[in-house]
Amino acid sequence: MLHFTTYTQNPEAPWVTFVHGAGGSSAIWFRQIRDFKKSFNVLLVDLRGHGKSKNHVYEKLKKYSFDVIGDEVVEVLDHLKIKQSHFVGISLGTIIIREITERYPDRVSSMILAGAIMKLNIRGQVLIRLGILLKSVIPYLMLYRLFAFIIMPRKNHKASRYLFVQEAKKLYQKEFIRWFTLAAKVNPLLAFFRIRETSIPTLYLMGEEDYMFLPSITKLVSNHRSAKLVVVPSCGHVVNVEKPEEFNRIALEFLAK
Repeated sequence: MLHFTTYTQNPEAPWVTFVHGAGGSSAIWFRQIRDFKKSFNVLLVDLRGHGKSKNHVYEKLKKYSFDVIGDEVVEVLDHLKIKQSHFVGISLGTIIIREITERYPDRVSSMILAGAIMKLNIRGQVLIRLGILLKSVIPYLMLYRLFAFIIMPRKNHKASRYLFVQEAKKLYQKEFIRWFTLAAKVNPLLAFFRIRETSIPTLYLMGEEDYMFLPSITKLVSNHRSAKLVVVPSCGHVVNVEKPEEFNRIALEFLAK
């Protein structure tokens, strides 16, 4: 089972489950815990191969798929006897949450998808193809640093880049390649999500400077009635790290409704 951490407010309080992105860990949510645990029971998970799940014993897979990753998150909910939860995700974690809602809609009260990835633009597709060519040639950390800089290029994104690179250092080379291969094959799934609207209340919480992913989210929200978009000014891809106060306020206001 994945490594997880809980902060229990009271047995009757609703749950919020946080899902990090590829190369990160549950440590990226440290600026959210204090505010969220005032009103909610909080569940943090470390995805397969990440954070403290790196040393856990689980089924060895040569290739990963989003349904397998999603099932491992749901397994933690089952273990804790959590019937339903709000979900908060960042970056690749938003895809995992969205995939869970397709197969387990009764387990998801609402979704807050920050730095959401619902389409790879031309630059993103070129980046993925470059990574496929180089993933077995150059050290994965060098490749990850390159990706982090392209996705989060500005001076005010430095803290986000640093945090994600520090967390990525804890990955193994083979683990990075498995996750990278998973991300490289995501386009058909994202196309399905863009077409198929879910009835589950959804907040897309995006940075104004998230130039790779914001345009596609803006278009998606205009076509999905259950979705709402809030754009945080002067902020890049990792909203919860760059603007934690705004992130917490906006997210908690959404959950209160």
